[in-house]
Amino acid sequence: MSLLDIMRTSPVIPVIAIENINHAVPLAQALVEGGIRVLEITLRTPHGLPAIRAIVEKVPQAIVGVGTLTQPEEFSAARDAGAVFGVSPGLTPALIAAAKNSGLPLLPGVMTPSEVMAARESGFHQLKLFPAVPAGGVGMLNAIAGPFPDVVFCPTGGITQETAPQFLACKNVACVGGSWLTPKEALRTEDWKKITALAAMASTLRQG
Repeated sequence: MSLLDIMRTSPVIPVIAIENINHAVPLAQALVEGGIRVLEITLRTPHGLPAIRAIVEKVPQAIVGVGTLTQPEEFSAARDAGAVFGVSPGLTPALIAAAKNSGLPLLPGVMTPSEVMAARESGFHQLKLFPAVPAGGVGMLNAIAGPFPDVVFCPTGGITQETAPQFLACKNVACVGGSWLTPKEALRTEDWKKITALAAMASTLRQG
C-alpha cells in the first residue's frame, strides 16, 4: 500500500500520544471499530514504540504509522516495531537519508512554499501541512494548490471535528490529522465507547 493509498483510506488520521501503555490496544480497537483504521502513534512519550508493537500484534485491521520522527535513528526502530509509514514535523537532509535507507514511507511536515519546493525536489509529493491552522489553514492550501498541482497534503495542527470538512473540501487534501478523536478525559476514564463514537463521526467526513 502506497503512502497516498494510506492517506486516502480514512478522512482523518488520529494523532495519538500514548500516556498509558495499557491503553494502546483498546484505544486502537475502539478507533478501528468506529471506522478509522489509519493511526499515527507519536514518539512524544516513551510508550510510542511499545504501543506500535502491541497494536500491530493485537489489532491487525489497523494501519499503524509512527509520528513525531525527528531523529534519523528513529526510522529503523519504528519500522522494526511494525510501523508502515512515518510522519515528521519537518524535513532535514538527515531525515531524508534515514527515510530512504529504512524504506519507511515518510509524510514530512512543511509550512511554507519554499519548504514544499525543497520536499518536492527530494522526491516527496505527499506532505503534512504543519501546524495547519497557524500556517494559514484552508486559505494557505488553496493558495498553494496552483503552483504545486502534484502535491497532496494531510493538514495537521488545530483542526477540529467542526473545521475538518472545510479542509477536506480542498482539492489538494487527501485527509486531515487531528487529536480530537482521543480526548484526554475519555482516555483517563477508559471510555472506549466515546472514542468509537468520535471515530464513527470522523469516518463519515468526506471530500467535497
